[in-house]
Amino acid sequence: MSAGSITVRGLLAVAKGRLDGNDASRENELLLGHALGRDRAWLYAHADDPLAAADAVHFHSLLVRRAAGEPLAYITGRREFWSLDLAVTPDVLIPRLETELLVELALRRISQSAQVDIADLGTGSGAVAVAIAHERARARVLATDASAAALAVARGNAGSLDTRNVEFAQGDWCAALGNRKFELIVSNPPYIAEADVHLARGDLRFEPRAALVSGSDGLDAICAIVRDVPMYLKPDGWLLFEHGHQQGAEVRDLLQRSGFAEVFTERDLEGRERVSGGRLAQAG
Repeated sequence: MSAGSITVRGLLAVAKGRLDGNDASRENELLLGHALGRDRAWLYAHADDPLAAADAVHFHSLLVRRAAGEPLAYITGRREFWSLDLAVTPDVLIPRLETELLVELALRRISQSAQVDIADLGTGSGAVAVAIAHERARARVLATDASAAALAVARGNAGSLDTRNVEFAQGDWCAALGNRKFELIVSNPPYIAEADVHLARGDLRFEPRAALVSGSDGLDAICAIVRDVPMYLKPDGWLLFEHGHQQGAEVRDLLQRSGFAEVFTERDLEGRERVSGGRLAQAG
C-alpha cells in the first residue's frame, strides 16, 4: 500500500486475519483508534480519509504486540468497567466483567441517601472503589493496596472521573484500615493457586502475579481477610469478596466459622460461583 493510499479502511483490511478470536475485528478497530487518538465512531465516519505513513507504522507495532499475546488493555492503557473509562497499567489487574457482580451486590446493601463507610481491600486500578463511590455519592470509600504503583493508578482514575468521596491508604489487606470501622468491606483479592496452569495462558501471563496468586490453594488472602475483617466491621456490617468458581463451598465455611451470618454465594453471568459474603453476626 503506497503512502498516498493509506486509509482507515485499507489498514483494517490489511490487519484482517492478524489476530485470532471472535473479537479480532473489534480489537483491530480499537488498536487503530488508539494509534490515531480517535474513537471507533471516528473510524467509521472517516474510513476513506488519507492517513500518514507513520500512522500505519504505529498501528502495525500495536498489532505485533497484541498478536504476541499482550493484553489489549495494557496496550491501549484503558479498560471500561461499570461504564467507566479507567486507566490501567501492568502494575494492576485488568478489570473484568465478572467483577461488576461485586459492585452490584455492594450497591444493593447501600441506599442512595446513606452516609456509610466502605473499604475496598486490594483496590488495584480502583475499579470497584470508584464504581461504588460513583454510584453512592454520600458514601465514604477507603481504597487500599499494598502496592504504591497500584494506588497511583487508582488515585489517577478517581481524579480523572472526579470521584471525590474516595481516599487511599497503603497496606496489606486490613493492615491499611487503622482504627476505623466500616458498614461494608469489599475485595477482589488474588485467588489463583500457585500451580494453576492458567497462569501460563492468555492475559494472565502479563498481569502482576501478586494480584493473581495466593498460596498453594489460592485461599491465603481470602483466609486472612475473613479472619481479620470482623475487627473492622460495625455491628451488622457486611463483607463481600470475589473468588474462584470452585472455591464457593470453602469460603462459605470460612465465613460461617468466623462468625458471619446470612452467608451466601452469588453466581456470575456464566453461572459460576463468583462472589460470596456475609453479615457480621452480633455477639450474644
